[in-house]
Amino acid sequence: MNAGRTLFAQVMDFVPWTSLDRIVVKYGGDVRVRSLRCTEQFRTMAFAQMTYRESLRDIEACLRARPSKLYGMGLRGAVAKSTLADANELRDWRMWSDLAAVLIRRARKLYATQDFGIDLANTVYALDSTTIDLCLSLFPWADFRSTKAAVKMHTLLDLRGPIPSFVHVSVGKMSDARALDMIAPEAGSIYVMDRGYVDFRRLNVFHRAGAFFVTRAKRNMNYHRVYSRAVDKTTGVRADQSVALNGFYTRKDYPQRMRRISFCDPETGKRLVFLTNNFVLPAETIAALYKKRWQVELFFKWIKQNLRIKHFYGTSENAVKTQIWTAVCVYVLAAIIKRELALNVSLNTFLQILSVHSFEKIELFRIFQEVDTENPSPQSNNQLNLFGS
Repeated sequence: MNAGRTLFAQVMDFVPWTSLDRIVVKYGGDVRVRSLRCTEQFRTMAFAQMTYRESLRDIEACLRARPSKLYGMGLRGAVAKSTLADANELRDWRMWSDLAAVLIRRARKLYATQDFGIDLANTVYALDSTTIDLCLSLFPWADFRSTKAAVKMHTLLDLRGPIPSFVHVSVGKMSDARALDMIAPEAGSIYVMDRGYVDFRRLNVFHRAGAFFVTRAKRNMNYHRVYSRAVDKTTGVRADQSVALNGFYTRKDYPQRMRRISFCDPETGKRLVFLTNNFVLPAETIAALYKKRWQVELFFKWIKQNLRIKHFYGTSENAVKTQIWTAVCVYVLAAIIKRELALNVSLNTFLQILSVHSFEKIELFRIFQEVDTENPSPQSNNQLNLFGS
């Protein structure tokens, strides 16, 4: 890294610009564009995410305040808020979705061997969604309720990282189970999800593909016990059964047997009932896998706290999806840099330092060496940290 370049420019070196150029050509992003080409649009949106800009006016004012730094950032000049607004509204958001996919593939290779707390060779995914509330009068396209608008961010998180391997942004009223239709199940992988995803027809697709699922049983599930295994109740496991569904339609949707595990959490005393099609792993491992599902909740809370996806720069569907996908790109990009440079700082600390020093000309690796990782400042109880220091 050249210390004569700004910190932001050094971070942008990790963006696969050749891949982005191909993506831009694919969607015609720069056709008849005279100012703010797609590469500049991405740099500007990434800068807004990294430095916590709250609005288009905020972005414009911040960049105009440092005109001598713009060329070094990869910008040909100051960015007008109206130009950026038009770019976010008119240029296909799928460009940033495809760029995120390229970054995700790269990140998953880097984190493929990372330990996530359970000794398993299988790839383990956590699936969940988060709702981002919107104003109905400003976002009428985002159907949710009669008096409220929202978008949903459906995410499949690879727990080795954790890196999002699949993200789908939908209107708020889309049910969680429908996200299963958009995921191509990988044989041998384990998909952990809550009971909002219990749809036996869709789960059978995963089973027939050779993938495993772990979820919670609904209270009104109609089933009968086929076989019971001996359990060690000191582990918290209360029952380990093979079961079959009773209902006419559910039996057609899922004709195979499933494994039903009753577990009492020794820490909270709460009783949980799990369903899985994996008959090999110990029952306590199934319970531990479900507990790891909390990582996807941490992911949602982290990006809401550290990136700009709660206050949007535009009101159209395209502008909202552009902002969400560039936020995902920034998250994965930060994870790549942290891994490739072996930085001994949390992802939260990484972005905080970057937000303050974006215009500074200092070597990227060196600035994080100066951070006191031996005695970090105490972290607020409501500040979430996905990547340990």
